[in-house]
Amino acid sequence: MNDTKQQWFKDAKYGLFIHWGLYSILAGEYQGKKTDRIAEWIMNFLDISVEEYRKLAEQFNPVNFDADEIVRRAKEEWGMKYIVFTAKHHEGFAMFDSKCSDYNVVKATPYGRDILKQLQNACEKYDMKLGLYYSQAQDWDDPDGFMHTKDNAGKNFQKYLDEKCKPQLRELLTEYGKISLIWFDTPMGITVEQTQELIDLVKSIQPDCILSGRTGNHMGDYMTTGDNFIPRLPYEGDWEVPATLNDTWGFNKFDHNWKNPDDIIRMMLKINSRGGNYLLNIGPDSLGNVPEGSSKVLSEVGKYVTENAEAVYGTKRVGIYAYELEWAQFTRKDYKLYVHVLQPRVRIELLNVGNQITGAYLVKDHRTLPFSFEKTCEGDSIIEVEIPEEMQQDKNYAVCLEMAEKEPVFEEIKG
Repeated sequence: MNDTKQQWFKDAKYGLFIHWGLYSILAGEYQGKKTDRIAEWIMNFLDISVEEYRKLAEQFNPVNFDADEIVRRAKEEWGMKYIVFTAKHHEGFAMFDSKCSDYNVVKATPYGRDILKQLQNACEKYDMKLGLYYSQAQDWDDPDGFMHTKDNAGKNFQKYLDEKCKPQLRELLTEYGKISLIWFDTPMGITVEQTQELIDLVKSIQPDCILSGRTGNHMGDYMTTGDNFIPRLPYEGDWEVPATLNDTWGFNKFDHNWKNPDDIIRMMLKINSRGGNYLLNIGPDSLGNVPEGSSKVLSEVGKYVTENAEAVYGTKRVGIYAYELEWAQFTRKDYKLYVHVLQPRVRIELLNVGNQITGAYLVKDHRTLPFSFEKTCEGDSIIEVEIPEEMQQDKNYAVCLEMAEKEPVFEEIKG
């Protein structure tokens, strides 16, 4: 069982991923050809040479970037508890002032300012946990870094680790305050010994910094699922689902396939109910703007999260309930079962829940609700909670059932 030993991560439930780099300039298209895959991989999938791709840095000038505004909204409006930012993606370009490689946002662009330092300052101002994505194995700019879909034979990968990867990690962990998480990705051919070198480096500088499930060789501190994949069943230990709001991570000017806020709420609650965290992505454009489509969805989801904070943050894995409910999802704390009502209901009816209920209330305003515990004609336990008449056409709210027992008692179906 994966255990981060970090209570903040166990309690967070909802975080913000930020994918941003030179790929935002191309925005899904290079020399008239559109990529039909994720935009941040355009260098790889459209086979752009290092020499041509490096020229993008000369155009990168995100004058509209406002770290304070993004972090403030993430914290106060969107309801996130931590941020993970792409300090260096597979393209090899550093979004911070790296001393070991001039291929970075300060030295190679007209913008000339440290993006990460701005985010660090904003996270400290708003008491937001800061995590950093770092591509430890793939580096398409470095001749010894791995590259997916290409022949990596003959590369001196250890040289890349020693001369770029580890020095940059040291910079990130010593020059940007407290880093709560290093989000390694796509370990590819990294060995157990090389993975341990990275773990030892991180822990020697910041012992409380946790490492993603893609650190390599299953040696991370928690489990990371596949992108946008939600486990079907509850999963023990600490884990996280990285997910997109549309069909890409980096900005793609052609991708407006924004998910419905109701669907995002349902997916978040599924993940939380099964014991995990939801890390939801935005991809700023080349000027630093957060796409309006993603911002709108996050604001609507954030309204739900902040109104029902008690039923989201700090909740625990829920056991397997016998029925699939289209209209609801569960979360829980000790002695409390939260029913997230996602479709209009006259009343809540829960079959085969055998707890002794001592109280019921609406989470957003703690209004007391009438309830009953009975047996059906078939002899099954049933809990009913009456919804106020003025709310019977509403959706997306949470009800708390106070239980005499510490955990929900989900009974088997007998018939």
